[in-house]
Amino acid sequence: MQRSGGRILIEELVRHGIHRVFGVPGESYLDALDSMHGRNDIDFVVCRQEGGAAMMAEAQGKLTNKPGVCFVTRGPGATNASAGVHIASQDSTPMLLLIGQIDSGAREREAFQEVDYRQMFGGMAKWVAEIEDARRIPEFVHRAMLTATSGRPGPVVLALPEDMLTSVVETAPGRPYQPTRSWPDPSAVETVMARLAAAERPLVILGGGGWDARGIADIRRFVETNELPTAVVFRRQDYLDNTHPCYVGDLGIGPNPALVERLNEADLLLVIGARLGEMTTGAYTLIGLPQPRQPMIQVLNGAEELGRVYQPELSIHSSLPAMAETLAAQPAIEKRPWAASTRAGHEAYLRHIAPLPIPGEVQMPEVMAALRQTLPANAIVTNGAGNYSAWCNRFYSYRDFRSQLAPTSGSMGYGLPAAVAAKLEHPDRPVVCFAGDGCFLMTGQELATACQYRLPIVILVFNNSMYGTIRMHQEREYPKRVFATALENPDFVKLALAHGANGARVTTTAEFAPAFAAALEADRPTLIEVVMDPEAITPRQSLSQIREAALARKGG
Repeated sequence: MQRSGGRILIEELVRHGIHRVFGVPGESYLDALDSMHGRNDIDFVVCRQEGGAAMMAEAQGKLTNKPGVCFVTRGPGATNASAGVHIASQDSTPMLLLIGQIDSGAREREAFQEVDYRQMFGGMAKWVAEIEDARRIPEFVHRAMLTATSGRPGPVVLALPEDMLTSVVETAPGRPYQPTRSWPDPSAVETVMARLAAAERPLVILGGGGWDARGIADIRRFVETNELPTAVVFRRQDYLDNTHPCYVGDLGIGPNPALVERLNEADLLLVIGARLGEMTTGAYTLIGLPQPRQPMIQVLNGAEELGRVYQPELSIHSSLPAMAETLAAQPAIEKRPWAASTRAGHEAYLRHIAPLPIPGEVQMPEVMAALRQTLPANAIVTNGAGNYSAWCNRFYSYRDFRSQLAPTSGSMGYGLPAAVAAKLEHPDRPVVCFAGDGCFLMTGQELATACQYRLPIVILVFNNSMYGTIRMHQEREYPKRVFATALENPDFVKLALAHGANGARVTTTAEFAPAFAAALEADRPTLIEVVMDPEAITPRQSLSQIREAALARKGG
């Protein structure tokens, strides 16, 4: 049967299990759009900006372990979407970006919105290609799905020339992809167990992309059986139930000093999945580089990552769920001299998340304690980047796998698009977005998307009228020389109401609980503006304290 390239493309996506795509419509891929018309097996989520659409696709990839798919038009559409591709790259998330491309006959003329996507995305995506012949669409899509999900997951970019999509050809359907797994060398697993049995102060560190619910359950059983102290890396806090007695905290920005001390004193680091990036290692200072100070075994799912940054005593190449399944099947270690220390580590974590006073009428540590008690374990909490994220990253307890959606790349604007994708994928789970005033307005137009699809998400906008993180660094490095960080914001409540969402403003701690309870019961999005004291910049220091310390250091 002869079909257009656009129709072949949509049928192949469905064949590979894709039933929802995100995008902003463009004339460069009209045939693909038309090929979705009238179908009930694939939904096109209409977004308001390609950056938001790509972030939604990235979040979808995190939640499903299948490539989240985003359609964008050529030129500006693709450049807008690059923010989401970068998140998928650094977060190791399977994703497929499909870009409508100029007509093949106009190449190399700097035609309207022409871009060479191989160059543009070459250092960001796992694979970038342009489909020149519609008969090869099944081949390219199959390879894209496998590439995005195999080894260390990541984004793939395919450019789709307009004339290729409209051409009518005959081609056989592709074969649905099967995710690949690699298994650890049995002798390497024996070494892991022997090294653990000989250790006195081991520390397990979990991270990376490519986990699934079964793998997380297996790794929990392994650390639980052996009473191993277990930490997670930056913004991977949902990899072990934070209420579990083996959980000792996260190695992120501003980690618990007790956890840092444990890391420094460890006589064995068993690192499973984590690349140990800059945010996790305190700018590569907590672990020796390139040779770790602590004896280290590192398990990674991408062969190209082995030895890339660190030179551990033993590197193991394996799919992370496969490694977890293998470890969970091993006999329990008989002597566990670290058991009491594991319990002490969890108690230190609990002390770290206990409420402490901060400047202002809204006491965020108390608010977070209330959220821990109010939200069910399966609630999904999303955030972008900014100092406001310290409240949820430090004081909220993540209990279920994939209850945290946050960019390890530190991309602003991620929280709202991620919340939209999460609610579409899991309509029965509460979804709460954390966003700063600057962060929210990076992708705030996607509130219209949430309203269009009547998604009852809760959006908490923390308004301190500044780019807080940059202001903090400014005061630390150039005290009293405030420049380009002040913000004049709209009335966020009126903005929400104008979109068709509910809106509320919170100015005291006592006002938060009733506003949040009403938001959870709403049948549409609710934006709650939380007015913050600008002094409440971090849980540990106020803005004035940071400035005064900088002046003292500089002798000013």
